[in-house]
Amino acid sequence: MDPIRPSPATNRSRLARKFRNVINLKTSKKTGSNPGFCLLIPQEKLRCCESHQFEKEDAEEAKEESRNRAAMDAFVAKLFATISAVKAAYAELQMAQFPYSGEAVQSADQAVVDELKALSELKREFLKKQFDSSPSHVTLMLAEIQEQQSLMKTYEITMKKLRGEIESKGARISSLEHQLQDIIQNNKTLEKMLNASGSFSIIDNVKFSEVSPKDFILVLHYALRSVRNFVKFLIREMEFANWDIEAAANAIQSGLIFRKRDHISFMFESFVCREIFAGFNDPSFSVQENDQFLPEEIHQRRIFLFEEFKRLRSASVIHFLRQNPNSLLGKFLKCKYLHLVHPKMELSFSGNLNQRKMVNSGEYPETEFFKMFAEMGRRVWLLHCLAFSFGQEVSSFQVKQSSKFSEVYMESINQDIFTAAECELAVAFTVVPGFKVGQTVVQSQVYLSTATSPA
Repeated sequence: MDPIRPSPATNRSRLARKFRNVINLKTSKKTGSNPGFCLLIPQEKLRCCESHQFEKEDAEEAKEESRNRAAMDAFVAKLFATISAVKAAYAELQMAQFPYSGEAVQSADQAVVDELKALSELKREFLKKQFDSSPSHVTLMLAEIQEQQSLMKTYEITMKKLRGEIESKGARISSLEHQLQDIIQNNKTLEKMLNASGSFSIIDNVKFSEVSPKDFILVLHYALRSVRNFVKFLIREMEFANWDIEAAANAIQSGLIFRKRDHISFMFESFVCREIFAGFNDPSFSVQENDQFLPEEIHQRRIFLFEEFKRLRSASVIHFLRQNPNSLLGKFLKCKYLHLVHPKMELSFSGNLNQRKMVNSGEYPETEFFKMFAEMGRRVWLLHCLAFSFGQEVSSFQVKQSSKFSEVYMESINQDIFTAAECELAVAFTVVPGFKVGQTVVQSQVYLSTATSPA
């Protein structure tokens, strides 16, 4: 007989009863009035939930801090933009006052007040922490645009101010140039007055038989004043023609080092004296055309040259040349001009060679340059006529370069070297030649240097 097996339905009913008993047991042990399930949650799951909550809170705090930082950056940018606007408005206010304009001052003053009010409003917002509600990036961009506009406005005002100063200084320079031209013209007038024949009245009564070395020295100084006037005029012309003065001096004599810049003029004076006094020891002044006009007999020649001296000492040189184009003086000036004034020099001064052509053809231009040259030549010719009217021999001499300084024959034109020199002095170059009148020595004027330096 088969054993009796419980049916599936019976088994399910048993399992249900057991499950109910377990639930009832748990419920009976729970205290409280609220019946229900009580599930035990693992500790690891609790920690995980808490960690997620903290991370969420940290993210919120970081986001809030980022917003606050962006708002503060935008505020600072807005602050600087407002300060730049204040500076621009103040610059405009200053500009409106010079020159003064009532409407411009009022408008600029109102702009300054408005910008200061904006700055005060920013201060209030900062103290109460009431920042602009606009997006930070928008506020920041607008602040940068405002700051750049204010800076451009400030630069424009500054440029306008500088442009006004340039115009003012340009007008000042123009005024000073006019004053300088007036002063130069007045100086020329004074020079003409100083060099007038009246200054030569000291020897108007000198007689042929009473001529002495003192008279020669007096006329020499008279001639040297004119030489130096011509040298000054020559240097001015070089400067106006944009010459390199130092290079021009170096072309006359190279390797010289001047103790002072204004000593360069001594080199040009040396050059002019060397050329204008060349041939002084010859009765005709080495002008071949004049040989035939001078008496051969010495006493007659002395009388002739003294009469020439008296005739020319009070004469206006240009007027005399116009009246006597073939005179001894005219031939002398023609010879000296063609030797002393280089064609390139004349071309750079006047832009042409018209003066040279006129002089070469026996005419005499009435330009300021030639007038200065002719007056210098007249005085040197006077000195030559007086020298050969003496009853004793007269001659000129030059001192060689590197010669030792001698107080008997030389006079230093740069006296300051005596206090600075610690070694032996030597001649760098002769500025004005010396002269011997019988037994009397008229010292040459020299530029000295130390023996260890070129000049």
